[in-house]
Amino acid sequence: MRVIASGAVAALAAGLAFGLSLIVVIGAQNTFVLQQGVLRQHVLTVVAICALSDAALIGAGVAGAGAAFNGRPGLLRVVQVGGAAFLFGYGALAARRARHPAAWAADPGATARSRAVVAGACLAFTWLNPGVYLDTLVLLGSVANSRSGHQWWFGGGAALGSLVWFTGLGFAARMLTPIFARARAWQVLDVFVAVVMVTTGLRVLLSE
Repeated sequence: MRVIASGAVAALAAGLAFGLSLIVVIGAQNTFVLQQGVLRQHVLTVVAICALSDAALIGAGVAGAGAAFNGRPGLLRVVQVGGAAFLFGYGALAARRARHPAAWAADPGATARSRAVVAGACLAFTWLNPGVYLDTLVLLGSVANSRSGHQWWFGGGAALGSLVWFTGLGFAARMLTPIFARARAWQVLDVFVAVVMVTTGLRVLLSE
Protein backbone atom coordinates (compact mmCIF):
# COMPACT_ATOMS: atom_id res chain seq x y z
CA MET A 1 0.00 0.00 0.00
CA ARG A 2 2.85 2.38 0.84
CA VAL A 3 4.51 1.66 -2.52
CA ILE A 4 1.27 2.39 -4.38
CA ALA A 5 0.78 5.65 -2.47
CA SER A 6 4.36 6.68 -3.15
CA GLY A 7 3.96 5.98 -6.86
CA ALA A 8 0.73 7.96 -6.99
CA VAL A 9 2.29 10.99 -5.29
CA ALA A 10 5.30 10.83 -7.58
CA ALA A 11 3.03 10.66 -10.63
CA LEU A 12 0.94 13.58 -9.32
CA ALA A 13 4.06 15.71 -8.78
CA ALA A 14 5.46 14.76 -12.18
CA GLY A 15 2.17 15.62 -13.85
CA LEU A 16 2.06 18.98 -12.06
CA ALA A 17 5.57 19.86 -13.24
CA PHE A 18 4.94 18.61 -16.77
CA GLY A 19 1.64 20.50 -17.04
CA LEU A 20 3.24 23.74 -15.88
CA SER A 21 6.10 23.32 -18.36
CA LEU A 22 3.54 23.25 -21.18
CA ILE A 23 1.34 26.12 -20.02
CA VAL A 24 3.73 28.71 -18.55
CA VAL A 25 4.55 30.43 -21.83
CA ILE A 26 3.68 33.78 -23.41
CA GLY A 27 0.79 32.90 -25.66
CA ALA A 28 -2.64 34.08 -26.74
CA GLN A 29 -4.57 32.41 -23.94
CA ASN A 30 -2.27 33.57 -21.14
CA THR A 31 -2.23 37.09 -22.57
CA PHE A 32 -6.03 37.14 -22.60
CA VAL A 33 -6.19 35.97 -18.97
CA LEU A 34 -3.66 38.64 -17.99
CA GLN A 35 -5.65 41.32 -19.80
CA GLN A 36 -8.91 40.37 -18.08
CA GLY A 37 -7.10 40.30 -14.74
CA VAL A 38 -5.85 43.84 -15.23
CA LEU A 39 -9.34 44.96 -16.23
CA ARG A 40 -10.85 43.05 -13.28
CA GLN A 41 -13.63 41.88 -15.55
CA HIS A 42 -15.10 38.37 -15.21
CA VAL A 43 -11.78 36.98 -13.97
CA LEU A 44 -13.33 34.03 -12.12
CA THR A 45 -15.25 33.05 -15.26
CA VAL A 46 -12.10 33.18 -17.38
CA VAL A 47 -10.05 31.19 -14.88
CA ALA A 48 -12.78 28.57 -14.55
CA ILE A 49 -13.14 28.14 -18.32
CA CYS A 50 -9.39 27.78 -18.84
CA ALA A 51 -8.87 25.36 -15.96
CA LEU A 52 -11.93 23.21 -16.70
CA SER A 53 -11.14 23.10 -20.42
CA ASP A 54 -7.61 21.96 -19.69
CA ALA A 55 -8.90 19.33 -17.26
CA ALA A 56 -11.28 17.99 -19.92
CA LEU A 57 -8.57 17.90 -22.58
CA ILE A 58 -6.06 16.29 -20.22
CA GLY A 59 -8.62 13.67 -19.23
CA ALA A 60 -9.33 12.94 -22.88
CA GLY A 61 -5.61 12.65 -23.56
CA VAL A 62 -5.07 10.19 -20.73
CA ALA A 63 -8.07 8.21 -22.00
CA GLY A 64 -6.39 7.90 -25.40
CA ALA A 65 -8.29 10.46 -27.47
CA GLY A 66 -5.06 11.54 -29.15
CA ALA A 67 -5.50 8.63 -31.54
CA ALA A 68 -8.25 10.66 -33.24
CA PHE A 69 -5.58 12.75 -34.97
CA ASN A 70 -3.78 9.74 -36.42
CA GLY A 71 -4.19 9.79 -40.20
CA ARG A 72 -6.45 12.87 -40.09
CA PRO A 73 -4.26 15.90 -40.91
CA GLY A 74 -7.27 17.72 -42.35
CA LEU A 75 -8.94 17.80 -38.93
CA LEU A 76 -6.06 19.68 -37.37
CA ARG A 77 -5.81 21.98 -40.39
CA VAL A 78 -9.39 23.14 -39.94
CA VAL A 79 -8.63 24.09 -36.35
CA GLN A 80 -5.45 25.86 -37.46
CA VAL A 81 -7.20 28.07 -40.00
CA GLY A 82 -10.09 28.91 -37.67
CA GLY A 83 -7.76 29.66 -34.78
CA ALA A 84 -5.46 31.84 -36.86
CA ALA A 85 -8.38 33.87 -38.20
CA PHE A 86 -9.66 34.49 -34.68
CA LEU A 87 -6.23 35.51 -33.42
CA PHE A 88 -5.67 37.93 -36.30
CA GLY A 89 -9.06 39.54 -35.65
CA TYR A 90 -8.41 39.94 -31.93
CA GLY A 91 -4.96 41.32 -32.65
CA ALA A 92 -6.44 43.90 -35.03
CA LEU A 93 -8.87 45.05 -32.34
CA ALA A 94 -6.02 45.43 -29.84
CA ALA A 95 -4.01 47.43 -32.37
CA ARG A 96 -6.96 49.74 -32.94
CA ARG A 97 -7.34 50.29 -29.19
CA ALA A 98 -3.63 51.08 -28.93
CA ARG A 99 -4.21 54.08 -31.19
CA HIS A 100 -6.72 55.56 -28.72
CA PRO A 101 -5.60 54.50 -25.22
CA ALA A 102 -6.91 57.55 -23.34
CA ALA A 103 -10.45 56.19 -23.08
CA TRP A 104 -9.22 53.03 -21.34
CA ALA A 105 -7.22 54.99 -18.77
CA ALA A 106 -10.09 57.37 -18.05
CA ASP A 107 -12.68 54.64 -17.58
CA PRO A 108 -11.76 50.99 -18.28
CA GLY A 109 -15.35 50.07 -17.45
CA ALA A 110 -16.57 52.06 -20.44
CA THR A 111 -15.29 49.32 -22.72
CA ALA A 112 -16.46 46.48 -20.49
CA ARG A 113 -17.77 43.40 -22.25
CA SER A 114 -20.54 41.16 -21.04
CA ARG A 115 -19.76 37.88 -19.31
CA ALA A 116 -21.07 35.99 -22.34
CA VAL A 117 -18.77 37.83 -24.73
CA VAL A 118 -15.74 37.31 -22.49
CA ALA A 119 -16.60 33.64 -22.00
CA GLY A 120 -16.97 33.18 -25.76
CA ALA A 121 -13.58 34.76 -26.41
CA CYS A 122 -11.98 32.64 -23.69
CA LEU A 123 -13.47 29.46 -25.17
CA ALA A 124 -12.14 30.45 -28.59
CA PHE A 125 -8.64 31.09 -27.26
CA THR A 126 -8.70 27.65 -25.66
CA TRP A 127 -10.45 25.42 -28.17
CA LEU A 128 -9.33 27.06 -31.44
CA ASN A 129 -5.68 26.60 -30.53
CA PRO A 130 -4.37 23.50 -32.34
CA GLY A 131 -1.36 23.45 -30.04
CA VAL A 132 -3.54 22.58 -27.06
CA TYR A 133 -4.64 19.36 -28.74
CA LEU A 134 -1.09 18.33 -29.51
CA ASP A 135 0.05 19.24 -25.98
CA THR A 136 -2.78 17.55 -24.09
CA LEU A 137 -4.30 14.81 -26.24
CA VAL A 138 -1.08 13.64 -27.86
CA LEU A 139 2.01 14.64 -25.85
CA LEU A 140 0.67 14.70 -22.29
CA GLY A 141 -1.54 11.69 -22.94
CA SER A 142 1.43 9.68 -24.18
CA VAL A 143 3.63 10.63 -21.23
CA ALA A 144 0.82 9.91 -18.75
CA ASN A 145 0.16 6.46 -20.20
CA SER A 146 3.82 5.59 -19.91
CA ARG A 147 3.19 5.50 -16.16
CA SER A 148 1.11 2.36 -16.12
CA GLY A 149 -1.24 2.25 -13.15
CA HIS A 150 -0.66 5.90 -12.25
CA GLN A 151 -1.60 7.63 -15.49
CA TRP A 152 -4.66 9.30 -13.96
CA TRP A 153 -2.59 10.62 -11.07
CA PHE A 154 -0.23 12.14 -13.64
CA GLY A 155 -3.17 13.68 -15.49
CA GLY A 156 -4.59 14.97 -12.20
CA GLY A 157 -1.29 16.65 -11.42
CA ALA A 158 -1.27 18.34 -14.85
CA ALA A 159 -4.86 19.56 -14.33
CA LEU A 160 -3.91 20.89 -10.88
CA GLY A 161 -0.99 22.77 -12.44
CA SER A 162 -3.38 24.39 -14.90
CA LEU A 163 -5.73 25.46 -12.11
CA VAL A 164 -2.91 26.93 -10.03
CA TRP A 165 -1.40 28.78 -12.99
CA PHE A 166 -4.58 30.39 -14.30
CA THR A 167 -5.78 31.32 -10.82
CA GLY A 168 -2.47 32.98 -10.01
CA LEU A 169 -2.20 34.73 -13.38
CA GLY A 170 -5.76 36.03 -13.42
CA PHE A 171 -5.98 37.30 -9.86
CA ALA A 172 -2.35 38.43 -9.40
CA ALA A 173 -2.79 40.65 -12.47
CA ARG A 174 -5.09 42.81 -10.33
CA MET A 175 -2.01 44.16 -8.58
CA LEU A 176 -1.06 45.83 -11.86
CA THR A 177 -4.29 47.84 -12.01
CA PRO A 178 -2.83 51.04 -10.42
CA ILE A 179 -0.21 51.14 -13.17
CA PHE A 180 -2.97 51.26 -15.75
CA ALA A 181 -4.29 54.58 -14.51
CA ARG A 182 -2.09 56.03 -17.25
CA ALA A 183 -3.00 55.98 -20.94
CA ARG A 184 0.53 54.96 -21.92
CA ALA A 185 0.29 51.75 -19.90
CA TRP A 186 -2.90 50.74 -21.75
CA GLN A 187 -1.21 51.52 -25.03
CA VAL A 188 1.77 49.31 -24.18
CA LEU A 189 -0.53 46.47 -23.07
CA ASP A 190 -2.59 46.63 -26.25
CA VAL A 191 0.49 46.70 -28.45
CA PHE A 192 1.77 43.66 -26.55
CA VAL A 193 -1.58 41.89 -27.00
CA ALA A 194 -1.63 42.68 -30.72
CA VAL A 195 1.92 41.41 -31.25
CA VAL A 196 1.28 38.19 -29.32
CA MET A 197 -1.99 37.50 -31.16
CA VAL A 198 -0.58 38.09 -34.64
CA THR A 199 2.63 36.19 -33.89
CA THR A 200 0.70 33.25 -32.46
CA GLY A 201 -1.70 33.32 -35.40
CA LEU A 202 1.18 33.16 -37.89
CA ARG A 203 2.82 30.35 -35.95
CA VAL A 204 -0.46 28.42 -35.89
CA LEU A 205 -1.13 28.97 -39.60
CA LEU A 206 2.39 28.04 -40.71
CA SER A 207 2.86 25.06 -38.42
CA GLU A 208 2.88 21.65 -40.06
